Order: sequence, then C-alpha cells, then structure tokens
Amino acid sequence: MRKTKPVSHATLRRLPQYLHLLRQRLEQGAVRVSCSDIGRELQLDPTQVRKDLEVTGSPGRPRIGFSVPDLVEAIEEFLGWNRVNEAFLAGVGHLGTALLNYSRLRNYGVHIVAAFDTDPAKIGTELGGRQVLPLERITGLAGRMHVRIGIIAVPAEEAQRVADMMVAGGIQAIWNFAPVSLQVPKRIIVQNEELYYSLAALSRKLAANRKQSLKIGGATHHGTDAVTTTGRGQRAGQV
Repeated sequence: MRKTKPVSHATLRRLPQYLHLLRQRLEQGAVRVSCSDIGRELQLDPTQVRKDLEVTGSPGRPRIGFSVPDLVEAIEEFLGWNRVNEAFLAGVGHLGTALLNYSRLRNYGVHIVAAFDTDPAKIGTELGGRQVLPLERITGLAGRMHVRIGIIAVPAEEAQRVADMMVAGGIQAIWNFAPVSLQVPKRIIVQNEELYYSLAALSRKLAANRKQSLKIGGATHHGTDAVTTTGRGQRAGQV
C-alpha cells in the first residue's frame, strides 16, 4: 500500500489562500490559471506554488496551467471542505460571538449548529441564529446529534473541563482557542489557535524590518558624510 506523503504546516497554511483566490477567479469567469498567476497575486514563488498544489493531485499542464474549477474542487477535497461538518461551540464571549456571526465559516467545512455557555444571562438568548444552551448539555447533545467537532472559546481555566465534556460526548476533533494545552486521548484531534503565537511572529517580523531599516539608514547616512567630506577636500584643494 502506498504511503501518504506528509504535508508541511506551511503548505497547509497556504492552500486556503490559493482556494480563496481561485474562488474569486471562478466568480469572475476564469477558466484556467497558472502557478505564475497565483504566485504574482499572492507574492509567492511560482515554484513553491507548484509544489504546494502537487499535494492535491490536481494535474496542471505546462504552458496551459490548471483548470480553475478542477483546482478548486481538488483543494476543497484535500482539505475536507467539500463536505460540511457540524460543530458545537463552547463559550459565547467576544470571540465565540464573532465565530457565530461569521457566515462564511460554512465555506470552510464547518457549521456551528449549537452554542453553549455557563453565564445565566446568556443562556436562552439567541446569537447568530442559534439559541445559547447550558454548557452541561453539551455531552448528551453531542452524542445524540453525532457532532464530531467541538470549538472551545472559553477562558483557560475552563477549557480542560469543556474538552472532557466534549470527548465524553463523542466529539473527535477540537478547535481550541483557549491559551492552554489540553489533555485528551490520543485519538482526539486538537488544533490550537493560540493568538499570541501569531502576534509574536508578527512582532518579530516587525522588529526585524525595523532593524533592517536602521541598518540601511545608517549606511546611507555614513555614505553621505563620506561624499560630503571628499567634496569639501576637493574644493579646498582647488582654492
């Protein structure tokens, strides 16, 4: 049996970018697209684009490129976005409410069918077209509705308890927005979205750019001083 080739995290992060662009092109009536087109639009090396798209199995043709509809379908199938998975959301604070109101989440294979919270003031209210239910009901409803994805948007101190309740209800994959490492059985898939990691990467790149700008500015300043000094010397000699 042929082994599945592992896919890097970097490739998995770029594939949704390609899909978003290709969906736009499809709406505009585009029929074909090349790696150079995609690379130019997203400021990526076309060779890298080609390597990323190879994992989807979509056949591109030299000098002709890819069929846009076929490539969209291939990426959606590879990412599992060609089917919609129902999900439960735990926590309807600012982040949870934003997820509930994000109507395009279904385009990426996830449909939140129920939301849960512990706040009595929120329980029974309606957010994003869903009624907020007591958190204690999440285990029973997950098992009864065969929901397989759980989204955790609760404070860190509550996250493990919520994860335990989800696992007990048969949930197989957890999208975790709480800044904590969850302890779950090995069979459970956990995707952590720790926002401060992304912020750290952003800050680091900003600092690196600032440092590079200072180096360039310093070199230009010294170069200008050197030219000015030489010019003065020449003028003094001429006098």
